[in-house]
Amino acid sequence: MPPPRTRGTALRQRLAELRGPDVPAKALDARALAALAANPGCARRAILDGAGVNKAALASALGSPSAFGQSQFALTRGNAFEAKVKADGGAELLRLVHEKLDRSAEPPAEARVPDLTATGPQGRTARTALELREAAAHPGAWTLLDHPMLALDVAGSPAFLEPDAVVVHPDGSWTVVEIKSFPLLDGSADPTKVGAAARQAAVYVLALEEVAAGLDPSPRVRHRILLVCPRDFSNLPAASAVDIRKQRAVTARQLTRLTRIEDIAATLPEGTCFSPELPADELTAHVESVPATYAPECLSACELAFHCRGRSRETGAVTSLGRPVRAELGGLTTVEDVLAAARGEAGDPADPAVAALRRAAALRAEALEAACR
Repeated sequence: MPPPRTRGTALRQRLAELRGPDVPAKALDARALAALAANPGCARRAILDGAGVNKAALASALGSPSAFGQSQFALTRGNAFEAKVKADGGAELLRLVHEKLDRSAEPPAEARVPDLTATGPQGRTARTALELREAAAHPGAWTLLDHPMLALDVAGSPAFLEPDAVVVHPDGSWTVVEIKSFPLLDGSADPTKVGAAARQAAVYVLALEEVAAGLDPSPRVRHRILLVCPRDFSNLPAASAVDIRKQRAVTARQLTRLTRIEDIAATLPEGTCFSPELPADELTAHVESVPATYAPECLSACELAFHCRGRSRETGAVTSLGRPVRAELGGLTTVEDVLAAARGEAGDPADPAVAALRRAAALRAEALEAACR
């Protein structure tokens, strides 16, 4: 068996081949990682994300462009709001952390805001770990890490993550801060957007826990994160403490179920490449060589969702009807199989799913007959 360094080099070379010649890798961020963890059975997304393929460009080349992305106006507004929250050494941000999460501590009159500048993601990750270690060694003070860099192993490949901020409390514990541009109206926000922010923060918490595990004693990573948003329709910051224990547990469990990227890469035919520059027919064949696990939830989380939905419908896969329906149908994997079982043309009558379908078909026939009288 080749040594780990040789295997790692070979894997990086293989992933570069999958991206295409001279195509830079797209970093795997926390939002993409949360979406990947939500669908751990999808080998297609795992290998594309692991190889750093730009899925938006790939979807366009396949003829099924994604609807993802924020407008330039929204990005500019979000950046301006974040800058306002972190102004004056993060005074307002730390005030909100104290108010919502740590009233028992001394108010943050001042705080350390270390410089996290370093070369490359590995350098920034090491610098962040160093500053977290330094803060842990000097309890009693507030520390604000602005855009730290964290690393998390994902199916055997490192993902570099950049939370908006991490705050070290006087007691040495760590809190993740998420700054979003959607508003808090009367103290509450859109549950869907809050849920997405919580799943994203759960990824950061898992990465922070890996850093904490390397320290002795290990600092506590708080499972209540601070979500900072504009208050009502103003540009004034408001905050809410969000408990992400459930999201953290689900994400951790799903990440452990991910097939290792090197195992997926080893099953691909020689010459497989996902470069958007390839002819459409050839590119489609390469993408289809990797199995996907489509579900309607993918439409809100994956750039390739429209392409995968089209293929799912063409093959009549019941996954296009949603995971709950798929779970109820047991071994019936296509719509044609389901209809045949309902009509009594196929399927084992002892199968609970087949029996339920035939019963439903009989009740439907009785209802139609009664309606026609």
